[in-house]
Amino acid sequence: MELKKVTGDNFQTEVTEAGVPVLLVFYTDRCDSCRAQHPILMEAAGEACDVKFCKVNVDEESRLAGRFGICQVPTMLIMNGEKVFGTMIGLQSLESILQHLEM
Repeated sequence: MELKKVTGDNFQTEVTEAGVPVLLVFYTDRCDSCRAQHPILMEAAGEACDVKFCKVNVDEESRLAGRFGICQVPTMLIMNGEKVFGTMIGLQSLESILQHLEM
């Protein structure tokens, strides 16, 4: 399973109209912590079947990053519709991610 790439063009369809909670990770390709986070997110996606996992490259989508005030990567937002109900900043363990998704 791959994380769905989100852009300004598909944000509404992929995130706000998803119909399920979405974990949206903001990252850059040059970030070591972001690269380390990716396999953990893939494992979490396999365990949290009722959550959609998506990613936003802040270098390519600076407007989306600005919209959510992203200042550090990786930053993960847990969203449902247009509402953000959880935030994780920095490298997170599998256990931490799954715990936040239980909110």
